[in-house]
Amino acid sequence: MDFRQDDPTAPYVADLLAHHLEELRSVMGEHAQALDASGLSAASVTFWTAWHNDELAGFGALKQLDETHGEVKSMRAAPTARRTGAGRAILNHIIAEGRKRGYARLSLETGTAPLHVPAVTLYRSVGFVSCAPFADYQASPHNQFLSLDLLR
Repeated sequence: MDFRQDDPTAPYVADLLAHHLEELRSVMGEHAQALDASGLSAASVTFWTAWHNDELAGFGALKQLDETHGEVKSMRAAPTARRTGAGRAILNHIIAEGRKRGYARLSLETGTAPLHVPAVTLYRSVGFVSCAPFADYQASPHNQFLSLDLLR
């Protein structure tokens, strides 16, 4: 898997990002917290695309919340890359970057619908545990919060 720091407004990202947002909104409605291309372009967010043999396999992002805390944002494997390890590779890349930056913790917000079970299983498999809402998030029946201690 080849990772490239990239532009979330790039044309080759548009279809997968649209699919990501539409799928989340279809399940979570107004409770979906995923960022669009504009949000993923913020100065506090680093966005990567993942490539396998010159085919877009997915994307992920890391938002700096403060000097020691980052947030995993908008992870998505392309439909053609599901069940190939692409999601795990993207997550491992983000975790490695968090460690490289010296973060003590990574957190994320995700949904509670059946659609989110594979992602939550992946997050838990690398050590993420349930945590309280962080940053500006509010708890609801539609979301859950996970955190990974990077100092262990």
